[in-house]
Amino acid sequence: MSSLLSRTIARLILLPTLVTAVAFVVKGYASAGDGFSAGVVAGTAVVLQFLAYGPRELADRFPVLHYAPWLTFGGLLLGLLTAFVPVLLGDPILTHYPRPDEHVPHLGLLALHTAVLFDVAVFLIVFGFIVSVLGLIGGIRVEGESS
Repeated sequence: MSSLLSRTIARLILLPTLVTAVAFVVKGYASAGDGFSAGVVAGTAVVLQFLAYGPRELADRFPVLHYAPWLTFGGLLLGLLTAFVPVLLGDPILTHYPRPDEHVPHLGLLALHTAVLFDVAVFLIVFGFIVSVLGLIGGIRVEGESS
């Protein structure tokens, strides 16, 4: 059983933890970001909610968790596309675009290049896996799954 204190703390810490995860994706320990750490931090936020509220209430509060395996699949697909599209263009695997001598477009302070896409892919894989394992432990049904 969870107490009022644990539920309140879990609710208060959710948003700052997710904001920290986004900050890791955008500008992590390196200039391109850190998708793995971001996925672990965001997954930890969901684990804390799971421990405070339980699987049923968590699934009711966050219905998007039913689609966690699709997040993992989408991250894997995005990572593979980021890695192998350069091969189709005649470049080595995992070649980043734009090239070092080309202009890099920016969205505010975020430099938009393929390394950011790869970090987002790693984030989706790690976060989706953590949430999927929680769903299996708690018995949360995946959307489209029959009984």
